[in-house]
Amino acid sequence: VAEQFRVLDALAPGRIDLGLGRAPGSDGLTAYALHPMADERPNHFPADVRDLLAWVSGQPLMDKHPFAEVQALPKGETVPEAWILGSSNYGAQVAAHFGLPYCFAWFFSDGRGGPEALAAYRQNYRPSALWPKPHAALCVFALTAPTRDEAEFHYMSRAKWQIYRDRGTFLAFEPPEVAAAHPFTEAERARITRLRSRAFVGAPAEVAAMIRAMAQEFDLAEMALVTWTHDETVRRRSFTLLAQEFGLGAASVG
Repeated sequence: VAEQFRVLDALAPGRIDLGLGRAPGSDGLTAYALHPMADERPNHFPADVRDLLAWVSGQPLMDKHPFAEVQALPKGETVPEAWILGSSNYGAQVAAHFGLPYCFAWFFSDGRGGPEALAAYRQNYRPSALWPKPHAALCVFALTAPTRDEAEFHYMSRAKWQIYRDRGTFLAFEPPEVAAAHPFTEAERARITRLRSRAFVGAPAEVAAMIRAMAQEFDLAEMALVTWTHDETVRRRSFTLLAQEFGLGAASVG
């Protein structure tokens, strides 16, 4: 991982962020297929973060470390910016311990546990050379389109996916017209209504206002956005519209 991100940083100096999270990724069965120790490795997360930070920054490992002679190449004048990504107090405490920026995955659970994690991060923060003060962010699901109706139409793909994910069933993203035509139960429709009420979905000015309000409410240094749609052109347009709304001058988004 350190070498992969060192290569990326060499190709785009100063533009690469390295997000570190404890979760193995994917569902439990797939994670186990990829790594038979997936259930045990999270217990070593703080030590793994310590070692990875040393390798990715070109700093020596701790004294008498068994891998002290191992180096991550290439080496350059800049290093990737390391973040801790989390959805609980655990990641917040790890970020605070190492004096790293912390981003809470608000889109995982519609914000449950977010305020508590941010508070734990700030209360336990240990200043570091690169980050003398806490640097917090939230990652939210955001989707915009020229009109609110169009944005909500494309949002149906995620709404159905999330309902099934909550049951432990992982579906592929369906076209919005297919998702909208699904015979939802009354309880499922109520759940979709609740999801939509908390989602950052709407016309560009509406979504931008929601993002600014959340950043102000939680005194955030940054906001990260994730956008999943069935149609990639809809996703790219959403990022483009938001970039323009925030005055970034982006004509297109890669």
